[in-house]
Amino acid sequence: MTETSRNDSLKKISLDGLWRNNTGLVQLLGLCPLLAVSNTVINALGLGIATTLVLAGSNTTVSAIRHIVRPELRIPVFVMIIACLVTIVEYLTKAFFHDLFLILGIFLPLITTNCVIIARAEAFASRNPVSHAFVDGVMMGLGFTAVLVVLGALREIIGKGTLFGDAHLMFGENAHWMTITFMKDYDGFLLAILPPGAFIGLGILIACKNYIDRHARQRALLAKQKPGAESKAAQPVT
Repeated sequence: MTETSRNDSLKKISLDGLWRNNTGLVQLLGLCPLLAVSNTVINALGLGIATTLVLAGSNTTVSAIRHIVRPELRIPVFVMIIACLVTIVEYLTKAFFHDLFLILGIFLPLITTNCVIIARAEAFASRNPVSHAFVDGVMMGLGFTAVLVVLGALREIIGKGTLFGDAHLMFGENAHWMTITFMKDYDGFLLAILPPGAFIGLGILIACKNYIDRHARQRALLAKQKPGAESKAAQPVT
């Protein structure tokens, strides 16, 4: 593989993970933690970072051992690798972000069975070299995290009237200044921070992505048609 084709391949993998094949907006995988925990930006960011670390680590490990694992043992081996990485991330979160760990609770261990991670290990990492698998894991994780954070921001603003309200859970007690209050004496909108509000917010994000993609395709189609139209108009009338 030439350097140019390798760079093009990595660029395609990055675009797929961040936008074109985003796990939250296109594949609609891993929605359990996305809908349950993303009621604030900090909760969403914490779970997103944890998922990204596990995705990158599992993809890299699976790709590195893909030639020595027997086909009938693939899934059990993948699950064991993911479970080990999730355990490491869980203990790190518990040690350094204990308050956040208490909020995320059972959703950290549940990353082990997150279909996003298993799907990428089986569909991509087990069929591609380590460098490509690592980039795929990082970009899929970042795309997933972006959806979580945007959804968490929408729900926190509408539901509580704040943004980065629990910043101290991740950044320490000195991070209270990061909290942005949009409405004082705001009683909140309960629906936004409950699971139904997450479904509504996710639907809005999916609709926005489809709208952007549709208009991008229309612009690309017009750009292809325009040179032909101009050359036709430039032909002399006989």
